[in-house]
Amino acid sequence: MYRIAAITLLALILFATGCQKDEASSVPSPEAVQVPDTQKMYYISPQGNDLNKGTIQAPWKTLQHAANHAPPGSTVYLREGVYHQKVKITRSGNSSGNPTLFSSYPQEKAIIDGEGLSVRGIEGLIEVENASYITIQNLEIRNFTTSLRGQVPTGIYVHGAGEHIQLLGNTIHSIANEAKPSGPNLQGRDAHGIAIYGTEHPQALRNIIIKGNELYDLVLGSSESLAVNGNVDTFAILDNTIHDTDNIGIDLIGYEGTSEDDTYDLARNGIVRGNEVYNISSNLNPSYGTTLPNDSNSAGGIYVDGGKNHIIDHNRVYRNDIGIEIASEHAGRSTSNITLQDNLIFHNRLTGIAMGGYDEQRGSTEDSMIMYNTLVGNDLLDAGNGQLFLQAQTKNNTFKRNILVSGSSDVLIYNEYTSNSGNVFDYNVYYSPAPQEEALWVWKNTEYSGFTSYRDGSGNDAHSLYVNPQFVDEANEDFALQGSSPALGNGFMSHE
Repeated sequence: MYRIAAITLLALILFATGCQKDEASSVPSPEAVQVPDTQKMYYISPQGNDLNKGTIQAPWKTLQHAANHAPPGSTVYLREGVYHQKVKITRSGNSSGNPTLFSSYPQEKAIIDGEGLSVRGIEGLIEVENASYITIQNLEIRNFTTSLRGQVPTGIYVHGAGEHIQLLGNTIHSIANEAKPSGPNLQGRDAHGIAIYGTEHPQALRNIIIKGNELYDLVLGSSESLAVNGNVDTFAILDNTIHDTDNIGIDLIGYEGTSEDDTYDLARNGIVRGNEVYNISSNLNPSYGTTLPNDSNSAGGIYVDGGKNHIIDHNRVYRNDIGIEIASEHAGRSTSNITLQDNLIFHNRLTGIAMGGYDEQRGSTEDSMIMYNTLVGNDLLDAGNGQLFLQAQTKNNTFKRNILVSGSSDVLIYNEYTSNSGNVFDYNVYYSPAPQEEALWVWKNTEYSGFTSYRDGSGNDAHSLYVNPQFVDEANEDFALQGSSPALGNGFMSHE
């Protein structure tokens, strides 16, 4: 059922972007985007003039002039140089096959630099508002910062309603809010690298592709590196690299009031595939009240908070506070129908995968499939949260064909709550470098030492194994399985 859902959703995205093939790799890369011969081209240069005609010989100077005057479906090329400018795009392109394209000129590097520019509310250096058929490609976006509470600098901000927005091959860094947070909840310090906010209803932001971007060196406070929030329906986050930020890497969010109608206020029907997310930590982030290393450890590499119908697969997630979290912070609200499959999750500080509400007053994680993942050496803090941290209100989830190898804490699964129900665990591979009788599972607040004790006491994992999975080169982070591995058919990509 879940594999069919993945293919169906991907087909919708590929259809929406004009692709004909049905595999993930056919989503257009930045290099593959074609400009039709009949499409009008305009040019911008730091040495240009908005009184010019916008030709390659007589370029315009500002992005805003181009956004206001280039006809729908145009290509706007930025010639090499630094642009100390903001731009708000409110005019749509013509169609998915003929979008308005903003791009660095081929073989040149255009930089949008926000140094010294003011920030008003949540604002992007590049902003798309209530527009459709827009592509932003191959730009460097940097140095948009504030020290004022309540202002939210953002590299690329897409909001309102619209469809067929593509963000391809951009580099976004040095976006920061360095204000001192205030109040009991430490509010007012927020920033984003990329923010996709569906604020309207019933019209959604639809058919969004975020592919091949790099985000790093972001000071986010209580916000996220890449956020999809509110009424956003059908999107793909593909092959991005996100690293070295002080809060969550990728966040799919619901029920924060982004869209006024609660029925539509959640990100849904998304694919998060092929991303590399590392060095994400809220330690030393004052929005978490932390002043010392290892005080917080709350930032996930990939996080679903109140979303539904997402596929998260083929990601490498490592050296974060939490690897991947599928949870809900909102009482009475669930994260549901998540397929978490074929991910490599290793050396994260608190845990590898976290599920459920962090206490009984939060929401739930329901009807999700966690399969074919490899989790190795997480729980670096030795806090006992293990490779899988099963929190409150997890219901009717399936956990199969995964490989879990403990770190020095020897904990493989930690579940202190007794209210969880309907969860199925089977056909997994477990292992700890310690002697087998010292490997630990905590299930419904009962601790079990040794695999047999855990299996008999919990009733889980009747067909699972406790065995060394025999990675090719664990010391050098090569977690492919050797040809003789007893774990073949389990874990990251071993069944493909």
